[in-house]
Amino acid sequence: MVDKKPIILLCLVAIIIAIPLIMFNGMGEDQGYFSGADSLAGPAIESTGYHPWFNSIWEPPSGEIESLLFALQAAIGSLIIGYVFGYYNGQAKERKRQEKELKEVNETISK
Repeated sequence: MVDKKPIILLCLVAIIIAIPLIMFNGMGEDQGYFSGADSLAGPAIESTGYHPWFNSIWEPPSGEIESLLFALQAAIGSLIIGYVFGYYNGQAKERKRQEKELKEVNETISK
């Protein structure tokens, strides 16, 4: 029998992705949709009269390189998180396997 759980989850993900795209069809960043918080926070902070007390040591030469560094940072972070979850998942599986083997050994000894 085919496990239907992954298929149902994929359908739910597709629906969750499609709903905002259908709801805001034809609207873009110019109308205030799908823009990031950075584009809204910058002008809001500047309107308070805030002056930064230090400048960055290095600024990326272009927006593409800035995006690349951000994506690289996100990839490294997700690798670390995936490794930690995988490590603890592997430990739990090994512990269950050892418990099962110990139980089988105890059953053969008791017979």
